[in-house]
Amino acid sequence: MPAFHCLSTQTLVWRPNPRGQDPNSLNLKRLNPTLRLGSPPPISAVATTPPPPPSLRTRKTHPSLSPEKIELFKSLESWASQWILPFLKPVEQSWQPQNFLPDSALPFDDFTSQVRALRDRTAELPDDYFVVLVGDMITEEALPTYQTMLNRLDGVNDETGASSGPWAKWIRSWTSEENRHGDLLRTYLYLSGRVDMEMIERTVQYLVAAGMDPRFGNNPYMGFVYTSFQERATFISHGNTARLAKEGGDPVLARICGTIASDEKRHENAYTRIIEKLLEVDPTPTMLAIADMMRKKITMPAHMMYDGQDPLLFERFSVITQRLGVYTTNDYANILEFFIRRWRLEKTCGINERGKACTRFCVWASA
Repeated sequence: MPAFHCLSTQTLVWRPNPRGQDPNSLNLKRLNPTLRLGSPPPISAVATTPPPPPSLRTRKTHPSLSPEKIELFKSLESWASQWILPFLKPVEQSWQPQNFLPDSALPFDDFTSQVRALRDRTAELPDDYFVVLVGDMITEEALPTYQTMLNRLDGVNDETGASSGPWAKWIRSWTSEENRHGDLLRTYLYLSGRVDMEMIERTVQYLVAAGMDPRFGNNPYMGFVYTSFQERATFISHGNTARLAKEGGDPVLARICGTIASDEKRHENAYTRIIEKLLEVDPTPTMLAIADMMRKKITMPAHMMYDGQDPLLFERFSVITQRLGVYTTNDYANILEFFIRRWRLEKTCGINERGKACTRFCVWASA
């Protein structure tokens, strides 16, 4: 998942090009009429979130898997060890946020010189770009929610918090890799001086407290369909922010977003392979899950984003991502079409009549 409109008055702070100009000499309203400087209005000391819409209050969770289905996922553990865990990178071979940031261990003058260079690079990036980048960072920072959702899935959850099984190892290690994304974007944004970090931090806290409703309950078939889709969506989004950063004159930020996109693509491949395997060993329930998620439409993980003031925050963010071409309705449709082809749904064998009807629906919905 910011100044998506109202956030443009609260979360983003216009930072003029830091080349010795006196900020007080500039007409900030003329430069950007959508931005206002100053402290955000006070909010209640008791954190609150807007009430969920009625559809969320009344929605039923999916029933737990039968013992036979749970055993199926247990039987796939050796396969997961061989085919899913290799998508993870060893820590010693992984990039870390510090690889892209000014080095605070340097002498003071050298460190501040690197920070000034960062600010010079980001000074020319448009405000709408920062709206998208802030929204992406907030989405990444809600990682505790996503790990919680994965650990609710029957048959693959981490039963002890440190289980040695491959499904649990995947969830923890996936989380550890994703954790770097928000850390890196957050620090880069902080150093840029272009955003109101306190407002952003409040928004992150609200989002984590609110949770999310991905509409798959504790069903691992549907859960892995969702994660396949989401990883591809974030791959596309971060790839486009990389492109825009390069066009805007910040090659370091372009490399940051491109590196994050590469992680998302690797994770997408893992989740996509899980669905491929499930279509092979248990095709009808898997096809039903794919169709069910397509009917509901995949909700974005930060759909409950809130800053304490604007209940339409996520909608405003989505409008700007659409306008900048970072993530669009066409991207959503293309992702559906991509998975129909990738999973070869029309050629899936061994499904019953209900599964065949779901196949026809999926093909129709992606057309």
